[in-house]
Amino acid sequence: MSTDTPPLHAAAASGTLDAVSTPDQPAGASPAQTAPAASRRGYGALWRGVPRELGFLLLTMPIAIVGMSVGLTLFWTGVGTLIIYVGLFVLIATFYVVRAFGTLEITRLRWAGRPEITEPQWTDPSRPQTFWRTMFGPFVNGHYWLYLLHTLIINPIVSIVSWTLTIAWSAVALGGLTAWFWERFIPNGDREVYLSRIIVDWVFNVRSTFDPVMGEAILDLVLGVIFALTLPFITRGLISLHSVIAQGMLGAWRSEALQREVADLSASRGAAIVAEDQALRRLERDLHDGPQQRLVRLQMDIAAAERKLADDPDAARAILAEAGQQAHDTLEELRALSRGFAPPILQDRGLVAAIDSLAARSPIPLRVESSIEPGVRFSPELERSVYFVAAELSANLAKHSGATEARLFLDRTVDPATGAAWLSVWLTDNGAGGASAVAGHGLAGLGERVHGLRGEFVVDSPVGGPTRIGARIPV
Repeated sequence: MSTDTPPLHAAAASGTLDAVSTPDQPAGASPAQTAPAASRRGYGALWRGVPRELGFLLLTMPIAIVGMSVGLTLFWTGVGTLIIYVGLFVLIATFYVVRAFGTLEITRLRWAGRPEITEPQWTDPSRPQTFWRTMFGPFVNGHYWLYLLHTLIINPIVSIVSWTLTIAWSAVALGGLTAWFWERFIPNGDREVYLSRIIVDWVFNVRSTFDPVMGEAILDLVLGVIFALTLPFITRGLISLHSVIAQGMLGAWRSEALQREVADLSASRGAAIVAEDQALRRLERDLHDGPQQRLVRLQMDIAAAERKLADDPDAARAILAEAGQQAHDTLEELRALSRGFAPPILQDRGLVAAIDSLAARSPIPLRVESSIEPGVRFSPELERSVYFVAAELSANLAKHSGATEARLFLDRTVDPATGAAWLSVWLTDNGAGGASAVAGHGLAGLGERVHGLRGEFVVDSPVGGPTRIGARIPV
């Protein structure tokens, strides 16, 4: 791999991790820079959404009528045959059919550019899914009844109204703008009533004398322009109505979202505890295998020097000199271990300076590219977490990669949709590749730590290289 690796956004776009910055709103962009993007979200943006919205609205009523016909047929057939038990299974089929139509509505709204609607939690993950629970679960799940109400009653009524308005508004707009061409082919015969003349006579309270045919052409053009200019507002309003109804009737309940949030937090907390336990065990092992052994050796050397001090001063001095080297090596090893947690430079000068210092100590040439100004500070917990990820990636680079050079990217991005800020750290190298997050090993523990922080961790390391490993942690 060449070291001319694309920066973080390009690496993310290649499929390793979705970057949240966009060209319209880069990280740290000023209001003046985002002004062109804001202008693109005005009236022109409404028009860009018209084709998809028209496609949704024109198909809505046919799909709704089909859903209502199939659903009503199955529902009343099931009710009518309950007495012979067959109806029970027909009603179960009805629930799954209306669920399919409701899911189709959510999918079509997403295709039309509306915000994502989270589907309900159809099964209880805390309970095993048996055959009988799968068969009869819809009867006690309120979402199935809401989908039934939406498919059989609500959606057909709303769809008829929205479809009629869409057809009428589009027809008036298209007909008015093209009337100058096709009206000449329509014979007037003995026509005496002209809408343009009626409007002028009523507004100005006079007897008009202008050519009524020309007046009709002008009136058609004016109406066509008005209806065409307002068409994006009509389609956006109608599709928003469908979206609001779908969100209320077809989407997940807030209680379910809270349950998922609690489950995610519990999983994140568990991952953080496991990662912390592994880190402590590794620290204990490193202290036992390194500084502790050196200190035992140092104690033995000092005792030996004391015994030889009176009889053989030269040998005692040699032993003390070796003991001094042991003390120096122990101190360096303790400093190396402490850098994996919170080095003084991180507390004093911030994350960027600490990352630069980490790269300078790397035995493999490591170049840092950062979009964050050196003086920018984050919370101490976040800085320690990001530094720990970078330190682990640097250590993994030196031990296992076989690389001759590498680059480390540090980036702060803002999601334009949610406004959430993220810190991303990526390491790319030209090594042999083949890295993977195997359970019980360093990368797996690092991934668990990142997930415990509610972040994202990605390992992209095909055999033969290049290797790209990165994490994105919420600010």
